[in-house]
Amino acid sequence: MTPDEAREALTALRGEVAKAVVGHDAAVTGLVIALLSRRHVLLEGVPGVAKTLLVRAVAAASSLENRRVQFTPDLMPGDVTGSLVYDAGTSAFDFRPGPVFTNLLLADEINRTPPKTQASLLEAMEEFQVSVDGTPRPLPDPFVVAATQNPVEYEGTYPLPEAQLDRFLFKLVLPLPGRDDEITVLERHAGGFDPRDLSAVHPVAGAEHLTVARAAVGAVAARPEVLAYVVDVCRATRTSPSVALGASPRGATALLVAARAWAWLSGRDYVTPDDVKSWALPVLRHRLALRPEAELEGVTTDGVVTGVLDSVAVPR
Repeated sequence: MTPDEAREALTALRGEVAKAVVGHDAAVTGLVIALLSRRHVLLEGVPGVAKTLLVRAVAAASSLENRRVQFTPDLMPGDVTGSLVYDAGTSAFDFRPGPVFTNLLLADEINRTPPKTQASLLEAMEEFQVSVDGTPRPLPDPFVVAATQNPVEYEGTYPLPEAQLDRFLFKLVLPLPGRDDEITVLERHAGGFDPRDLSAVHPVAGAEHLTVARAAVGAVAARPEVLAYVVDVCRATRTSPSVALGASPRGATALLVAARAWAWLSGRDYVTPDDVKSWALPVLRHRLALRPEAELEGVTTDGVVTGVLDSVAVPR
């Protein structure tokens, strides 16, 4: 398989997902980039904007195993990672894998479970393994976490700590659809579309396409001027007067990773400053912590990132 064939398959994947999900093309592309990069995605939106459907449709179109975990206040770490179960027949403890042993894990409403259970995903997200009783167990390849959270209801929630937020490549915000898109959604439902039945979404890509694509993305060149631009953008977030905590070096690495993947998907073997600017918002918005007085004045992390992109000199 050639890199061009892999790119065609992943481009077709975006079109295939559109059969089930209307109006979220940027989020679909973000999930494809996450799969290419072996990184994770935080999806934020009010209930009913197809966050769960989006993840399921991407899994169906990419031939990947998908499992869903509903994060609740009583969920325990072992419910996610798996646990040792006593087998009376063998008089021994056997490991029973949890739902984390999959390709695309949907962590639904991740901010509704306590920090102890949220932390059970840290090792999986960073090291692609789970340790139970001191024994590391590797996760399948690819492994990507797509976590969702509701931005308007905070009662009974546990906001993710900065250390865990920093492990997500993107925070993708799914807005309410425009009028035309919402009419299209209703037309599909009136025509018999069932969001629980994704038989119309056909597998057009697979793990082998991702393997070839990752190797091709790894060969995408970034000039020293572009690397310096990435660093300058991230450093500027740390010196903003509205920000208490700016983007970390991991954030700069994530921005470069996203820019290289987007450059390759766009048919280029080099990164441009526009590639960096295209994905700066979803890469950086969740890595910034605003000062309380800035929040009271209505400042947002999106506004800070936009201001930084306007102020940092773009290399030519």
